[in-house]
Amino acid sequence: MGEPLPLKGPDLAEGISSEELREGAPVVGHFQGESVLLVRRGVEVLAIGNACSHYGAPLDEGLVVGDTVRCPWHHACFSLRTGEPVRPPALSPASCYQLERAGNRVRVVAKQDATPARTPAAPPSSVVIIGTGAAGHAAAEMLRREGFTGSITLVGADPALPYDRPNLSKDYLAGNAPEEWIPLRAPEFYRDKHIDLLVGARVTSVDAKARIVTLEDGRRLPFATLLLATGAHARRLPIPGAELDHVFTVRSLADSRALIEKAKTSKQAVVIGAGFIGLEVAASLRARGLPVRLVAPEARPLERILGPELGDMIQAVHESHGVVFHLGQTPATIDNARVTLTDRTELAADLVVIGAGVAPETELAAGAGLEIDRGVKVSAYLETSAPGIFAAGDIARWPDPHTGESIRVEHWAVAQAQGQTAARNMLGAHEPFDVVPFFWSAHFDLTIAYVGHAEGWDQIRVDGDPKAHDCRVEYWKGGKRLAVATVGRDRESLMAEAEMEMAVRARRAGA
Repeated sequence: MGEPLPLKGPDLAEGISSEELREGAPVVGHFQGESVLLVRRGVEVLAIGNACSHYGAPLDEGLVVGDTVRCPWHHACFSLRTGEPVRPPALSPASCYQLERAGNRVRVVAKQDATPARTPAAPPSSVVIIGTGAAGHAAAEMLRREGFTGSITLVGADPALPYDRPNLSKDYLAGNAPEEWIPLRAPEFYRDKHIDLLVGARVTSVDAKARIVTLEDGRRLPFATLLLATGAHARRLPIPGAELDHVFTVRSLADSRALIEKAKTSKQAVVIGAGFIGLEVAASLRARGLPVRLVAPEARPLERILGPELGDMIQAVHESHGVVFHLGQTPATIDNARVTLTDRTELAADLVVIGAGVAPETELAAGAGLEIDRGVKVSAYLETSAPGIFAAGDIARWPDPHTGESIRVEHWAVAQAQGQTAARNMLGAHEPFDVVPFFWSAHFDLTIAYVGHAEGWDQIRVDGDPKAHDCRVEYWKGGKRLAVATVGRDRESLMAEAEMEMAVRARRAGA
């Protein structure tokens, strides 16, 4: 996705002086019409494609950490040696290039495939993955990347191919991203990778002892190892009118498609909820020209997650684009023409969107006798209370080494990373999940990046000016930095993420 990067820097077919390459400092050139990133690591020089395979961001604006480079936009991470996507949300590799040295000059001579062949340490005979969202899809891909040759069945109730869920409330809903961008992979990908993809197939039960998954149509899928990645469902409000045809939630591709069609003929929208989804939907509907009123019980949007400074900033951005807020209010009823608030204010609306958060889909796990604790409880290795059954994504509650607490988060990139770690652990890697949680949120021309996890804090430290959309906001508790939000400071977000990772490694080394 995204436009090709403009070519800049030297033609690397002719080469570059090695004196221009400083340790760990990215240098951009081009080779045969493609932007190429060079990085010196000791006596070596490494070269990969400069465009992130996720949305096309220039990797030279990101951060080099060891033998990897991280994307400035959404924190994907690539190996400088192989081009492999080490961390999501990127799934495809960057191009890798062969270099040649002559005297003090380094030049690119060809593209090369540097991906190493892998053999799993202890592969099971078969894997079933329940859930075709971020975690399930990422796990299926990782199993094949790690050399697993056994059977993989990826099953989910959603009738669509696995897709880019974050886009549903952002560019796709706003009309800025075509539908062909939404699927994560083409249908032939699953055929070529020998992944048995069952969409529109609802699982009714999991027998943890007999190792059987039963589908609604009666089919039975035996498994040696199982991944539960059932995700979450959008919450509906228990108020009269919440089930009317012009009332929507935004969780699935079908939801977003239906909302887009309704928006084409609507005159006035009301969005209920000032969380990330509600605010992103409000921005997207305004981009389509609809008047939008936003109703929420809190005094300012996102204050519980981002604090008052960023909450005020986000509200000001939305108001500058015409969103009208009704804060400190909740809906009492919805009918075909209006939303009536508890203070009896009536808001005209022929389109209503409920953004009241999500609830994890834990019913299958509970029915299988797995331990539940506000989600499916997993170990540091993402294994549930039943050996050989793993959980990842929105349902998983895991021991987070960064906060020292058991947490569950609902972030797309975290779900993908957990799916990948679970896949490697199914193959015997015994790898603890220690990825720093990350998410991004877009509001008109404003993007917020957030690393870490803070469910509460006793201090907020602000560097910069939120009103100028240039700031770093840190969330501290008990003298420990738990999370960092940035606006207009992509590299600082990446640096905070890397610092949190290094802190965990240092604690482990000292243990």
